[in-house]
Amino acid sequence: MKKIIFILIVALAFSCTTTAPIAKSIAYKGMYDEKPLTILLMPPINRSTNVEAKEFFHTTLNIPFANAGFYVIPTFLSMEILKKESAYDAELFLNTPLSKFGEVFGADLAVFTIIHKWDKSGLASKIFVELEYIIKSTKTNEVVYTRKGEVIYDTSVSTGGGGAIGAIANIAASAINTAATKYVDVARVCNTYTFKDLPAGKYSPLYGKDGEQLAGKKVFKIRVNSSYR
Repeated sequence: MKKIIFILIVALAFSCTTTAPIAKSIAYKGMYDEKPLTILLMPPINRSTNVEAKEFFHTTLNIPFANAGFYVIPTFLSMEILKKESAYDAELFLNTPLSKFGEVFGADLAVFTIIHKWDKSGLASKIFVELEYIIKSTKTNEVVYTRKGEVIYDTSVSTGGGGAIGAIANIAASAINTAATKYVDVARVCNTYTFKDLPAGKYSPLYGKDGEQLAGKKVFKIRVNSSYR
């Protein structure tokens, strides 16, 4: 009996320590060690059924990095070069040396985005997105930042009516709103939330001062709507 109690205590202690928040300097040690300046946004890897999801993510991915104080290579420029060099399919380079990207673009880090799922439900008034981000050093090829998440984007609206008729009106209005939702806004929310704890870049006043701040979870699940900023 004592042995069982001891095992339970150890298991509980272990579970608490593994889920406890940790400092950004520990969670993203690679980024603090490397002190990157320039970011290359690789074309997102789209494994979802939404063929346009790749474009939605790529056009909004630069914002959180620029806001964090990094220099982001303009996507229109990098995309043109990647297409000319037959490097548009980022999946081909996910597990290969990235030194050439550092030489060609002068980039310290390459950002890979994997869109695993992008589904919408008009009746449920939801857009479901599963995504993964992997940031790798072009010098060492090491992963310096990674995160996986599930985002439930709520598109429901209320017409203000009550009773059965009001409920039906709400469902109809929400279904229309789901269909009319700008998917680029959904991608923006996904990117903004994922990189909210990104270590500060050289052009941020917090550069070198935010290491003790707490990092977010490596794996997350959130429910948001259009009001999220």
